[in-house]
Order: sequence, then C-alpha cells, then structure tokens
Amino acid sequence: MNLSKPVTRIIPQRFSCRTFLESPIDEAQRQILSGAVDSMGAGPLGTAVRFRLVASTRGDTEALRGLGTYGFVRGAGGFIVGAATVGEGWLEDYGYAMEELILLATDLGLGTCWLGGSFTRSSFSRAIGAKAGERVPAVAALGVMPDLETARNGVIRMRVRGDQRLPALRLFSNEKFGVPMTPEAAGPFATALEMVRLAPSASNKQPWRIVREGRGWHFFLQRTPGYSGGLAGRLLKVEDIQRVDIGIAMCHFELAARELSLHGAWAVRPPHIETTDPLVHYVVTWEPLS
Repeated sequence: MNLSKPVTRIIPQRFSCRTFLESPIDEAQRQILSGAVDSMGAGPLGTAVRFRLVASTRGDTEALRGLGTYGFVRGAGGFIVGAATVGEGWLEDYGYAMEELILLATDLGLGTCWLGGSFTRSSFSRAIGAKAGERVPAVAALGVMPDLETARNGVIRMRVRGDQRLPALRLFSNEKFGVPMTPEAAGPFATALEMVRLAPSASNKQPWRIVREGRGWHFFLQRTPGYSGGLAGRLLKVEDIQRVDIGIAMCHFELAARELSLHGAWAVRPPHIETTDPLVHYVVTWEPLS
C-alpha cells in the first residue's frame, strides 16, 4: 500500500471522526481507496479477507441507503465494508487489514471511524454479499471532515475519552509481566511500541499487552470483563471486538517497524511467560528476520 507520508506521521494524525460534512468523497480519493480495497487478500495469519468501498457520488446517495449506524456517525460519505472467513485468527486478520485501509484514508485527508457494534449487520452483510462461512465483524465510516475542532470534540468522542491513552509502562513489558519496558530497553522498537499505544480500540480499552522475550515480541489480549459477552453484545450479535483490536495493534507495530527497516514475521508460538491474570491470553508473536 503506497502512502504519501511516513506511517509514523499518519498514525498520530488519525482519530475517530463521527461528524462529517454531507459531501461525497472526492473522485480521485475514491479511486485510490477502491484500488486498495480491491487488492486486499489474506491477513498476516492467513485468513481470507475481502473489502468493498460503498460511497456516495455527487448528486447520488443511493449507495448508502439502508446502511444504519444507530446515530453514532453523521454525514459519512462512505463506508469500508469487509467480510472474513471464520477460523483461527480471523478477527485479528480482519483488524489488521481494515486498519491498513483506514491509515490510507487518513493519508488521503479523510476522516474515519471504526464501528464494531453500532451498525446494522444485516444491511452491511448484504452490501458486501457475505457468503456462507463469512461474517462482517466491523465496518469503517469515512468522509470529508469539518474543521478539526468540531471533528475531534463530538459528544460521543468525549464520552469514550478518545484522546486518552494508557502509559507505555502499563502496556509493554521486558522479559516478563511486571517489568515495564523503558524506551532505553526497547531501543529501535520504541517508536513501533508508541505507534501501538496510539492505536484505536473499542471504547478506548487498549486491550493489548506486549512482552519482549529475547528477540521476540509476544502480543497478549488483556480482556475487559464482560465487554464482548455482556447482554448488549449478545443482543446485537457483536463479534469478539477486542480480538479485532489486537489486529489493529499488530498492524501499527509491523508497519512502523518495517518503516524503520526492522523486518519480521508473525508466528503463533506461545512463550513460557507466566501471568496470574486469567483475563490475559497469548495471541501471536512477531519475530525479527535477521
């Protein structure tokens, strides 16, 4: 995916925009996004993922008719809709791939917003023609932003504390849990970890935890009690959205590392790292190639 700016500049610019100008996306932007959407294939863990850009055009908003978001966004000029085959690692792969597209949209100057539980699944599933075995765990709204102050200070955004992030010392550990990862210990990976810290997550819960063991970087999911399994989640048939969040964190880490010429590969290799928290679960490991 070709970006016009370094990803380490794009990530800090991205925020969850829920109020858009009621204006169609520029044709040139739409063509770039459509090309990227059409080129997406498998995620880093091997899941087949596919996406579709559903966008209005000047004088024609018919494409967006019936795509409901329960009032969580206003004036969106389009949506990125995806479907993935259910299987091992499918939600992480989906989060990774969708975030790549969102970063491209940010690079193009568009506002974006992840929607995990606040959209009508049936209509979006129809929009992408979800097949047997496929599901739509999340979509992304996008469009032309109003002035930045208005876009950044919506009521819903303030309620979920969209600009607040946990400190790095709570998210990243060195060799074992309980030993905070300092910038000095992280060395050349300090920037990649900061890009993970800035990643979006459902309700800004930041459920990722990373432990460096030797040369490997192990990604863990720190579950929020009752978050996906609560009554509202069951009624709305919300997927395990915190696993999607892990995929977003993986995307930020790998893209930033690659930009710094720190190349690696993903592997599922559970480490011998003790944790006393039953809500912490190992997910995946990023291993340097050299």
